[in-house]
Amino acid sequence: MPDAGPGPGPVPEHVAIIMDGNGRWAQRRGLPRAAGHRAGAESIRDVIKACRAWGIRYLTLYTFSTENWKRPRDEVSALMDLLVEYLDRELPELQREGVQVRAIGRWRDLPPRQRAKVEAAVEATRSNDRLTVAFALNYGGRQAIVDASRALAEEVAAGRLRPQDIDEEAMRRHLDTAGMPYPDLLIRPSGELRISNFLLWEVAYTEFWFARVLWPDFRRENLREAIEDFRKRRRTFGALPEQSG
Repeated sequence: MPDAGPGPGPVPEHVAIIMDGNGRWAQRRGLPRAAGHRAGAESIRDVIKACRAWGIRYLTLYTFSTENWKRPRDEVSALMDLLVEYLDRELPELQREGVQVRAIGRWRDLPPRQRAKVEAAVEATRSNDRLTVAFALNYGGRQAIVDASRALAEEVAAGRLRPQDIDEEAMRRHLDTAGMPYPDLLIRPSGELRISNFLLWEVAYTEFWFARVLWPDFRRENLREAIEDFRKRRRTFGALPEQSG
């Protein structure tokens, strides 16, 4: 049966998703929060398949934020274990589907086992080019800007860059998302109306789409709805809209 995509017409080149609502999903069912995170992994699988089928080229998933370390120790431990489990289980299929795995954020500060798994997945899929999936791990938008600014300052101190040559493009080259287009569409399920320190530099002209569905219940039908709504919008990127007639 063919995949019922969003129909004819352009799709966003880059979709970013704040995967929110796992804890509430579990709480409503009387389950531990870890069960919600595990259920949310199934949504990741479905959304990746849909993006791959519909021609979306980049998908960025807010997987673990710098603030998430403040959660209860058992929940953080469960999230770290789930990351390893997910990569072990899904990597063969991601390879078959031509999906490139990318990591953004301070992911090298993850515990050794998780860091090694992420590094191995990134390396194993480096040549894949059908869809790039960037997992934001130990990620914070403010921290990303600080890290890029520090890298620019080091170049200036080393004499490789003049201060007057620092511009938006120079900053962009030093962000974790370098080489990726800015997101066209940012999706946040769960009913929350904020971006929670996610891709602060990159989403300056991104279209936002909020939904009440919790992330573990989010499926390609919800992604299709977001894309159909995105297609109705008129993006001017700060310029005056063109007058017709």
